[in-house]
Amino acid sequence: MRFLDIAKVYIRSGNGGNGCVAFRREKFIEYGGPWGGNGGKGGDLWAEAVDNLNTLIDYRYQQHVMAKNGHHGMGKEMTGAGGDDAVMKVPPGTQIYEEDGETLIADLPNVGDRVLLLRGGKGGFGNAHFKSATNQAPRNANPGLPGEEKTIILKLKLIADVGLIGLPNAGKSTFLSRVSEARPKIADYPFTTLTPQLGVVRIDGTDFVVADLPGLIEGAHEGVGLGDKFLGHAERCGAILHLVDGTQGEIAKAYKTIRGELEAYGNGLREKPEILVLNKIDAIEKASVARKRQSLEKASGEGVFAISGVTGAGVEDVLRALAKLIVARRASERRTTTPEREWSP
Repeated sequence: MRFLDIAKVYIRSGNGGNGCVAFRREKFIEYGGPWGGNGGKGGDLWAEAVDNLNTLIDYRYQQHVMAKNGHHGMGKEMTGAGGDDAVMKVPPGTQIYEEDGETLIADLPNVGDRVLLLRGGKGGFGNAHFKSATNQAPRNANPGLPGEEKTIILKLKLIADVGLIGLPNAGKSTFLSRVSEARPKIADYPFTTLTPQLGVVRIDGTDFVVADLPGLIEGAHEGVGLGDKFLGHAERCGAILHLVDGTQGEIAKAYKTIRGELEAYGNGLREKPEILVLNKIDAIEKASVARKRQSLEKASGEGVFAISGVTGAGVEDVLRALAKLIVARRASERRTTTPEREWSP
């Protein structure tokens, strides 16, 4: 399935049904009064975060979403049926913006979150509504009110347990293909990965989702390179797995470049749990591995794992460290779980 994390959609709620002009005409009832019913209400338009979705690709092909109109009123003072609501099903982590792409309407981070985007038009009154002592045979009825319409922008920030980050060509895609069934494109040149890739990892009975995010470069928080939208995906991940290419010369500088981008972007990225990994140790001499690992530990002030995504050396140790972080986070979230939320403007 193709990954799509932004979509533009035209939405419209339903029109209200028209009121009915009718009079009672039955045998033995000489002076039947007004008998027209009211129109039904137009359908509302909702957005809801649902499980088992991780892309907005559906809205590449369905760029118009409209609720049903209310039915017209009928004789015998029968009110028209209300129009069916329309529900836009989106992945958890979707943000909804106005057409300008900057004004946030709603954020749906959890499965079950719902937001009312547009209200349906009210149905018009039938002529029975207007009868009075001075107007016993009204011949007028109201039309239904029109629905609302607008164009919105959907933006998806991936919700994964782990976000894979690093400079271009750090070996992120190779690592993901090693630990999961995901098959991202792998090649020996920068920016091979142009869209986030997801993989499910299982270690010692713990399952978690890893997102391979496109490589970051200096200035990414300002949109340089592939831009800050991929930092937005990292924002929703529970932990960060930071891969550093062990074959390059300036190990400490590579680490500090990525950390600088995370801190400049803000939004909690700086505080996220991070596991730091020196990758591609199969391509460098053993003596160099120890030296570069020590350099990275000095620059980061934390322990560093040394692995090879190609041969699998050291990979299980990294996965167990990630699983430990994820299990602890999930336990914490269960203790602070709140009921599903539903908003309406």
